[in-house]
Formats: sequence, structure tokens, C-alpha cells
Amino acid sequence: MNMKAFVIIALAALALSMPVLAFAQPGGPGQGIRMHGDFEWYYTVKGILSTVNLVLLLILLIIYLGVYLDTRSEFTLGLIVFTLAMMMYAITSNPWLQSGFGFRGSGLGPFAFFPDLFTLVALVVLLFFAFRYR
Repeated sequence: MNMKAFVIIALAALALSMPVLAFAQPGGPGQGIRMHGDFEWYYTVKGILSTVNLVLLLILLIIYLGVYLDTRSEFTLGLIVFTLAMMMYAITSNPWLQSGFGFRGSGLGPFAFFPDLFTLVALVVLLFFAFRYR
């Protein structure tokens, strides 16, 4: 697969994710709903973890792009697409972005940030091997 095909796939993935932004209009579903007694700390940790994950993914993307330019390997192209998908997850799961669009998640407790914590562990492992074998 060449770079032109990769660009087409990346643009298609971006175009398919655009309908999500349609829900960001004022008065959209879930806006203004807030449960009492929810710990704001959990969402602060989730925001920090999502941001750290995004930075680690950006580093991985740069490494994988360098490897792809050196080797033109389809496996590395798959890693690039995987990294782009994980970047979309990190961006859209960030509560600071969600609250910027008016959505308020609440009532999840520590389960608000557990997925991002596990993602962080997986990304650190990927980053370790990317640096080790680069």
C-alpha cells in the first residue's frame, strides 16, 4: 500500500467521524445533565490521562511514519492507521473537549478514567518497543 492509499484511508476515516460533531449543537443530547455528588476529581484525572495518551500517540505516529518511510512496510502502515484511530479515541474521550461542546458526563466514578489508564499502559509498552527497536 502506498502513501496515496494511506492518505485516502486517513481522509475517509476523518470524514466518517465528522457526523459526531453534529451532536455538538446547543441543546443536543446529554447537555446540561449533571448528577449530584459526582467527584470532579475523576474527570480531572481522565482529562489528564487522555491528554497524556494523545501526546504519546503523537510520538508513536512520528516514529511509525519514520519507519514507514524507511521500509514501506504494510505492517507499519497498519500501525499508523491504528495510531490514528487511537488518537481519535483520545481526542473524543477527553472530558475537557466534551464539556467544551456542552456535554456533561457524570455518575461513573473511577470508571470514568479506568479505560484511559489501561490505554496509557498499552501505549507505554508500544512506545518502549518502538524506541527499543528503532
